[in-house]
Amino acid sequence: MAALLALYLAFTISYAVIVLRTGEPAGIGIGVALLVLPLLGAWALAAELVFGVRSERLARRLEAEGRMPFADAALRPSGRVERSEADAEFPEFAAEVERAPGEWQGWFRLALAYDAAGDRRRARWATRRAIALSRGRPAR
Repeated sequence: MAALLALYLAFTISYAVIVLRTGEPAGIGIGVALLVLPLLGAWALAAELVFGVRSERLARRLEAEGRMPFADAALRPSGRVERSEADAEFPEFAAEVERAPGEWQGWFRLALAYDAAGDRRRARWATRRAIALSRGRPAR
């Protein structure tokens, strides 16, 4: 998908340059819009790829420490953790973050628990905090 989006962005930018060269006000307006939107798309793509790489690094580090949650959990046919198990262990991960709010490991384990419970928005939020803490930055 990322490669297809990159190809789309390249074609859109080349078309924007063609439209800008017309010199007409409508062409310039469309050309500028065609440049701005792909640049925003490229930024969003880069941000998602960086987020994915950084979260994968944290997962490998946590696994190396032997602290990955749900290692022995029952799985659905899709390979995801059974929601009931995620819900049962969630308070443990929340308490871990309360005890040590400056530790990235706790935040990442909480993110995995949120994800297993089906709350993707909070999972991404907790993962961002874990990434910031692992990089020595204060979590927002």
